[in-house]
Amino acid sequence: MVHAYILIQTEVGKAAAVASEIAEISGVTTAEDVTGPYDVIVRAEADNVDLLGQLVVARIQNVDGITRTLTCPVVHL
Repeated sequence: MVHAYILIQTEVGKAAAVASEIAEISGVTTAEDVTGPYDVIVRAEADNVDLLGQLVVARIQNVDGITRTLTCPVVHL
């Protein structure tokens, strides 16, 4: 299982709607609107890196109101 944090920038005033819509996507464990340089932080999981990439590109990035994403896979050192 691969876990990642996805940092999202949204259009002005869209953070709550984006977080709410993303929270309903399969593979997303949490989606919260935050303050700072990013507007929404998502924790997601997938069986492998390829499926994680598909989740981000095909599902999450297609949510209306998103302007930029940064995916940070979790590593266990």
